[in-house]
Amino acid sequence: MGESLMTVVAIFVAAILMFVFPLMSVAGRNDDISQLAVQTAVVQFVDKVSSTGQITASDYNGLVQTLGATGNTYSVDMEAQILDENPGKKVTLADQNKVGENVYYSQYTSQILDQLSSSDTTTNPNAGVYNLKAGDIISVDVKNTNQTLSQLLRNFFYTVTGNDSYQVSAEHAKMVTANGYSLSLGS
Repeated sequence: MGESLMTVVAIFVAAILMFVFPLMSVAGRNDDISQLAVQTAVVQFVDKVSSTGQITASDYNGLVQTLGATGNTYSVDMEAQILDENPGKKVTLADQNKVGENVYYSQYTSQILDQLSSSDTTTNPNAGVYNLKAGDIISVDVKNTNQTLSQLLRNFFYTVTGNDSYQVSAEHAKMVTANGYSLSLGS
């Protein structure tokens, strides 16, 4: 009886070592590949927006499609910090020609997507395009919303992560170097 119990335990341990741990390793590598793809997509998107001064619907849809190709679902949070040049008086001896202070106000994902989804060019000549100007700051934060296989296996064996955690994420921010307004008016 004792030997048969040891045999069953040994078979169970061998099955775990032969199948589960390699599966966890492969799932972890899959998350690493997804992480790299997501980081690359976000950096390319933000760099393009920074160099053109515009967020277009096709660029945003391209980002979402690239993210979806990893097999995960994502939450995409964008923030455009718009430079508001306040023309008030500034009392400083450092730069006597400059008047006012530069202040930023933010617009978030929902406001940006509203502008991208508008298609009525008669009332809005910039429909389908979100324009930025030089000095504005664009930031994008992406996090997966589903649990990956790696997360599920770790939760099962180690109870390391909770339901609210994410495995694949990327964020990138950059100052805009081009005026998008001049690009859309010339078209």
